Amino acid sequence: MGRLGPDPRGGWQPVTTMRALLGGDGPAWVPREVEIPEPGAGQVRVAVRAAGLNRSDIYMMDGSYTPATKSGNAATFVPGLEYAGIIDALGTGVTGWSEGDRVMVSSLGGMAEYALADHRNLLPVPLGISWEEAAALPIGMGTEHDAVVSQAGLSQGDSVLFVGGTSGVGLAGIQIAKAFGAGKVIATTTSATKMGLPTTVGADVVVDTTTQDLTQTVLDETEGRGVDIVVDHVGGPGFSQLFGLTRIGGTVINIGRLAGPDTTINLDQLSFRRIHLIGTTFSVRTPEERAAVYAAVRDNVVPLIEKGLIRAKIDQVIAWENAPQALEILRTNRNAGKLVVKVSSVD
Repeated sequence: MGRLGPDPRGGWQPVTTMRALLGGDGPAWVPREVEIPEPGAGQVRVAVRAAGLNRSDIYMMDGSYTPATKSGNAATFVPGLEYAGIIDALGTGVTGWSEGDRVMVSSLGGMAEYALADHRNLLPVPLGISWEEAAALPIGMGTEHDAVVSQAGLSQGDSVLFVGGTSGVGLAGIQIAKAFGAGKVIATTTSATKMGLPTTVGADVVVDTTTQDLTQTVLDETEGRGVDIVVDHVGGPGFSQLFGLTRIGGTVINIGRLAGPDTTINLDQLSFRRIHLIGTTFSVRTPEERAAVYAAVRDNVVPLIEKGLIRAKIDQVIAWENAPQALEILRTNRNAGKLVVKVSSVD
């Protein structure tokens, strides 16, 4: 059915197309006019106001990542894995939500005027939170609460190391760890210009791994014991050193592989220190698993956002017409915090 738009001859007429960016047909996002999608069973249609960028957007363009929310085998797709806006249509079987509700969600398709989402993954946008900030929250909140609290089992007073602590999800994780009672939080960076960024969201210590010895610094900061939990967003060859800075019986959880998926580990070190090793990703989660993750975020994290204890760290908001260039900013690591595209100027 689309939506109604002004008719130059007077009155209103159905509008069936929308502005969107398309990926999968070259190295850059390309603006196109496409059909407005209709919600299926269990889906809502969101009139998108803003969309956040993530490292996974680059991986999708490179062909190395396929999100669980991508349907079909078409080569081209509407990018944007998290966004915020207003529900403007409901599919059959949707409960708990109404047209006009302000929502934020992790789902593919945010770089368009309208996008579809599973209603079970929706999060309410708290009062006082802008569309741009709301669009920068869902992936970081879902990923980090699931990893740090649900899987790693953060306890009151636990020390936590975030490897890749200046990434968008890393900054979210630091806030979640502190909000849920972590003790000392240590974050790593490879950029001298970003050294101060993790402390603005609660990190106690920041380590530049290009100039400092990570293992020695962590051991010094934990009186030789090692941290209780390591949250790794980087992977690659450096992953092998993480067991030696984790306490005996501690937990190492890998979320991202910014430095690549291949590493070599010392099984003696893993075994002798009795490390709990966890790997996690959202790309292969079932719809039911994703729904459970975001139900936990709704219950446990959204109230913290309402209280101002967790906020998005935004580097810049980018106009719609400049959205294709935003991907290059992310690709070249020129951002310090989240990049957000303003999809619509309507409030």
